[in-house]
Amino acid sequence: MKPVLFACAAALVLSAATSGAALAQANVPNGPQPFPMPPKTEAPQDTPYPGTLKVAVDATDLDRHIYRVHETIPVSKAGPMTLLYPQWLPGNHAPNGPLKTADGFSFKANGQTLRWMRDPVDVFAFHIDVPPGATSIDIDFDLLTAVDGPEGRIVMTPEMLSLEWIDLVLYPAGHFARRIQVDPSVRFPEGFKDFSALETTGTEGGVTHYKTEDFATLADSPMIAGRYWKQFDLDPGGPARVSLDVIADRPELLDATPEEIDKHKALVQQAYKLYGSHHYNHYDFLFSLSSRMGGSGLEHHRSSEDGTIPDYFTDWAKTPSARDLLAHEYTHSWNGKFRRPADLWTPNFNVPMRGSLLWVYEGQTQYWGFVLAGRSGLISKQEALDALASTAATYANRVGREWRPVEDTTNDPVIASRRPQPWLSFQRSEDYYSEGQLVWLDADTLIRQKSGGKKSLDDFAREFFGINNGSWTTVTYTFDDVVAALNKVEPYDWATFLNERINRVAPKPPLDGLARGGWKLVYTDKETEYFKSAEMRRHSIDLTYSVGLTLGRDGDITAVQWDGPAFKAGLTIGAKIIAVNGIAYDMDRLKETITEAKKGGGTIDLLVKAGDHYKTVPIDYHGGLRYPRLERIEGTPDLLSAIYTPKK
Repeated sequence: MKPVLFACAAALVLSAATSGAALAQANVPNGPQPFPMPPKTEAPQDTPYPGTLKVAVDATDLDRHIYRVHETIPVSKAGPMTLLYPQWLPGNHAPNGPLKTADGFSFKANGQTLRWMRDPVDVFAFHIDVPPGATSIDIDFDLLTAVDGPEGRIVMTPEMLSLEWIDLVLYPAGHFARRIQVDPSVRFPEGFKDFSALETTGTEGGVTHYKTEDFATLADSPMIAGRYWKQFDLDPGGPARVSLDVIADRPELLDATPEEIDKHKALVQQAYKLYGSHHYNHYDFLFSLSSRMGGSGLEHHRSSEDGTIPDYFTDWAKTPSARDLLAHEYTHSWNGKFRRPADLWTPNFNVPMRGSLLWVYEGQTQYWGFVLAGRSGLISKQEALDALASTAATYANRVGREWRPVEDTTNDPVIASRRPQPWLSFQRSEDYYSEGQLVWLDADTLIRQKSGGKKSLDDFAREFFGINNGSWTTVTYTFDDVVAALNKVEPYDWATFLNERINRVAPKPPLDGLARGGWKLVYTDKETEYFKSAEMRRHSIDLTYSVGLTLGRDGDITAVQWDGPAFKAGLTIGAKIIAVNGIAYDMDRLKETITEAKKGGGTIDLLVKAGDHYKTVPIDYHGGLRYPRLERIEGTPDLLSAIYTPKK
């Protein structure tokens, strides 16, 4: 009986399997199929758009923070037309055009309202049908900028505004941005003075008109305007006008001393001595000093947007950590705008950018920004060394280096959209900036060592960025171009050098440039003045290298070092320290407790509020306060001091 039962069971299993396979096979042809995609947006061609666009912006609604746009686009034929809102923003390295705040669209021709449709796939594209006989399309829309900090950067206050043309134009698909001509105009609030790289043609009826520009240039020419302002000529009699255009919350914040302005003038001269060229017909630092309008640091070819703390001038001694900003953005006129990675350059603002060489574009700019700040006196040599110590400590403790190469972080502007990261030290975020800076320090000291002091990265800068003096037509480059230029300065296996440090996982901290430069990273229980300045700017207390925490001024945890003491105790960002060893939290008390714990065997007990829950968290740490600084290596050449010494 049993054999018969087994045979029957086997037959049933075989029958079921056969039926299942047949059923599955029968169902395959009847499953869902992809719905056809809409036609792709017309690719840009290097052909001129017929006619000139007119864009008029009303910037007077300071109360509601709204820019109102009226645009007229000439058309030469009837039929379908696609208009684009800029998506990929230069300097942001990401598809983050503020489409969500561009609203109230209206399209008209011959006085009649046109039906429009947003592309269901490419949502930055708008489709209309141009009616027969129409010679132009009139467009109206509003840019509803942030009115509260969590919504985004504040760009309008009663005292000042920041205007980005790239956010205020719809432009025709099918053409390179440089082949589309635009007539721009702005109505500013009464009493406001405007600054920009654009050239004015006159003011009529309260509206300021500007010279016709191609859209690529217009998009790269932002504006600031303010009620309280001063302008400083940073290079009188120089080859091209360079202006420091300053607006501020209050008139007294504009009181820069002659010595402070001289340091900004020295920045221009040190840049010329480094690069041996300039790539603009004039240059404007669009400098806003405000606690109300959002800070900024965004490069452009003939200008830069530079927004920082209101007391930049009036409390000079306490603000060194804010004073590399101008040098960084100015350097971008050479590195990033004039010379640009080939895969980052795009023909218009809706073709995806690729950032594989951002460790050159931003990393070397970060390097030169601090070097030029030091050489010009914007920061002292000691402040430059202390800033370098802070950067070196960050990457000596960057746990994410064990799994992720620098090159992959060039994708972070797209991946994370520059939002806060919960575990920054493990996840990494745009480390091509400052780890890139350390890699270029490594390269600079290696060139100096191998050449016996006859060559340096300065020679690379002149060779690579100094070509075509006076031209501001972009020249692109590739990885191989960078390697070739380095080899021209000092023959070496630079491809391997860069690949090992940038394109591969490199757990070893990138500190070779320090050691070769005659210095080493150490930790002491005293903050440097630069470190204190950075804490003050961020309104924070940075205990990363001791208990592994960074805190806001009220005890909110803003960062936790991966695998540090606080991490191991279970603390996370978002929690808040209420008390330290049973006594109400304050910053000094926590520091004193960390110091005392170094003497004994007890834990540091923190009463923490996380959401609606309170708990006491013991931290078993006895290393005391630890802050980074650099210390000379005896008997070695001091190359770092040579790097920060002004060029004659």
